[in-house]
Amino acid sequence: MAGETTITLVGNLTDDIDLRYTPAGVAMAKFTVASTPRVFDRTASEYRDGDPLFLYCTAWRELAEHAAESLSKGARVSLTGRLRLTRWETPEGEKRSAYGLDVDEIGPSLRWATAKVNRMTRTKAGNVPDFAPDDLWTNASPNRPDPAMPAAA
Repeated sequence: MAGETTITLVGNLTDDIDLRYTPAGVAMAKFTVASTPRVFDRTASEYRDGDPLFLYCTAWRELAEHAAESLSKGARVSLTGRLRLTRWETPEGEKRSAYGLDVDEIGPSLRWATAKVNRMTRTKAGNVPDFAPDDLWTNASPNRPDPAMPAAA
């Protein structure tokens, strides 16, 4: 998308992917990726771990379901997405902010692993927005809604 900061990150999942469904039945997944650079310490003449980066990630719809089914804690992943800044205020009135990633693509890193790819058939969902805001997470359920039941208002 024009004007958005797109980044590619390689790192490890810090926990299993948390998959939930909005009241409208849209799949959403939240997870954290840790990326730790290796830096050369000239004084010791050896490599050491640098400062880790922890990035909170969100994936939507089929991507969310596929990632949750395919990847687990500790998996080394390669992902691309749009960097987002979220701002909020604590109950004590302190202003806070954090960066996160709206994931467009994710997959296992094949540098030290192998994977078998299963192509999924694509289905067109109903009236699904291009981007669902993060505040839907608070109303999301880990269970897919029953299509026979009307969505809660």
